[in-house]
Amino acid sequence: MATTHGHRKSRLRAWMLEGLSDMAKTTPQGAAAEPEPSHKGQPWWRVMCLTGVDYFSTLGYQPGIAALAAGLLSPVATIVLVIVTLVGALPVYRGVAEESPHGEGSIAMLERLLSFWKGKLFVLTLLGFAATDFLITITLSAADASTHLVENPHLTETLHNKQMVITLFLVALLGAVFLKGFLEAIGVAVVLVGIYLSLNVVVVVTGLWHVITKEHVITDWSTALTAEHGNAFAMIGVALLVFPKLALGLSGFETGVAVMPHVKGDPTDTEERPTGRIRGAKKLLTTAAVIMSVFLVCTSFITTLLIPEKEFESGGQANGRALAYLAHEYLGSAFGTVYDISTIAILWFAGASAMAGLLNLMPRYLPRYGMAPHWARAVRPMVIVFTLIAFLVTWIFDADVDAQGGAYATGVLVLICSAAIAVTIAARKARQRNWAIGFGVISAVFLYTTVVNVIERPDGVKIGACFIAGIILVSLLSRLARAFELRVTHVTFDAMAERFVRDIASRRIRFIANEPDNRDIAEYRQKIDQIRHDNDVPAQEDFVFVEVTVLDPSEFEGDLNVRGEVLHNRYRVLTLEGSSIPNALAALLLHIRNTTGRVPHIYFEWTEGNPLANFLRFFLFGQGEVAPVTREVLREAEPDPARRPHVHVG
Repeated sequence: MATTHGHRKSRLRAWMLEGLSDMAKTTPQGAAAEPEPSHKGQPWWRVMCLTGVDYFSTLGYQPGIAALAAGLLSPVATIVLVIVTLVGALPVYRGVAEESPHGEGSIAMLERLLSFWKGKLFVLTLLGFAATDFLITITLSAADASTHLVENPHLTETLHNKQMVITLFLVALLGAVFLKGFLEAIGVAVVLVGIYLSLNVVVVVTGLWHVITKEHVITDWSTALTAEHGNAFAMIGVALLVFPKLALGLSGFETGVAVMPHVKGDPTDTEERPTGRIRGAKKLLTTAAVIMSVFLVCTSFITTLLIPEKEFESGGQANGRALAYLAHEYLGSAFGTVYDISTIAILWFAGASAMAGLLNLMPRYLPRYGMAPHWARAVRPMVIVFTLIAFLVTWIFDADVDAQGGAYATGVLVLICSAAIAVTIAARKARQRNWAIGFGVISAVFLYTTVVNVIERPDGVKIGACFIAGIILVSLLSRLARAFELRVTHVTFDAMAERFVRDIASRRIRFIANEPDNRDIAEYRQKIDQIRHDNDVPAQEDFVFVEVTVLDPSEFEGDLNVRGEVLHNRYRVLTLEGSSIPNALAALLLHIRNTTGRVPHIYFEWTEGNPLANFLRFFLFGQGEVAPVTREVLREAEPDPARRPHVHVG
């Protein structure tokens, strides 16, 4: 029984961590990237459906939001939104797709501008807003789907007060799809988008027909609009003022870039320059934006003209479901119910593109920063984590769509701002003056929109701050827990370094850890005399010095390049560059043991100062308490004391 239980546990672990090693693989710096197999990924239009379940599903509530925000001016305000979409957001994200084709989006572009801990903290902040955007997409869409279900005329009595349970069930069902496999998620998205858009075409055509055949509808609307706002300039001014409230209509672009790795490329694509994938992603973004723009204008027009204003308000039959109201009103109960089912399905699955974005984004940063465990590179454990967080968010907001709107809009707008700023900087660096000016203007528009949205709905920033604080806290705790890992992915020696190791391997291998100062002959002579005196080493024993230069202590793992040089015609020195002195030394010793079959010795002098302060120096700057930390890294990496390199301190 114990054997059977252990076997099942092992199989479960293997299933949970499936794909972990593949996800961890990266192209070594300086190495030529191999062409990507052309069969990888899906055609761009199928991936568009994955991001489209988020983008297109906003038709379920966007016309109602526009009507509440702008009233009779809703069609004009929506036209402003469409102009910003096609002239602003679309060019920005086409630029992001060009500059960051692996799905990291503008975060990767901005990461390259900052280094050390300030860069990491900046990225963690943006990841916090990305998590806000994507997770609220999952919970808000599921909550809106349950609202459509509960408010269906045939089910209102049966499902009354069951919205929380239904929302949690939909979130769990979404997680189950991703646990099954990602290809299934794309297949489901294609079917849902195809059906939903087809039904919306029917609703829009029917609505336009009723508007055209009832001539007084247009006349009444235009008369009321003129009476309320006066002239065209006043209308445009008000439309610009209410535009921030319509920002949810821009929600699909960030997920469109996030799912880029799933776009099928050309046979000649390389990891460094996947030209085919970039071209497909641009088609994806453009096609989705054009389709959505047409639907936004048409739906805002027919809903404003055909639905009484009071029905948009809280408790009204069109609140949060304006197009569903028209479907029931003009196409009958049967078609209306089919439309409700389609809307519920696509709203539920809108979280799929958000989940795909999270699964693509988080594992690219947090494990590399040492701010998440190794299993965070695997898909299934992360699906479970994100699903549980979505449960918590749903419970906190009581599955209320309106309560989550502010956080959703804030997350969307902050990410769009970061994208606009990133492509502006990229254009400026490329000396594309006109593009830089254009993107700069777009950045200003989105910054204005973000600031107005934050002022009107500060709860969005508060929720985003909670996500940011949570990510930073968990990340730092994870990095602290993983501080004593080896943290070196690959070790390479130059010819001189290999010669030193071959020579010293014929005797007892002894290294001296030296913190380089002036690197004059007196420094090395005094160091050897001190080590001999402190450790009672015979004069005939020789040493090789090891010196580590810390480049970026905020980096967690990377390659270790070892160079050999002879100083002052007598002292052999191995020079290393890494993010942490103790981890680099431990990796060097273990590599030499493995290649020579001999257990090396390394000699240190004690570090002066408070041990706690020295540990913090190690944690933040890769230096500090070098000797005991090196020994601890070796102890964790090699459990057998007989095979573990020896650390001497005097």
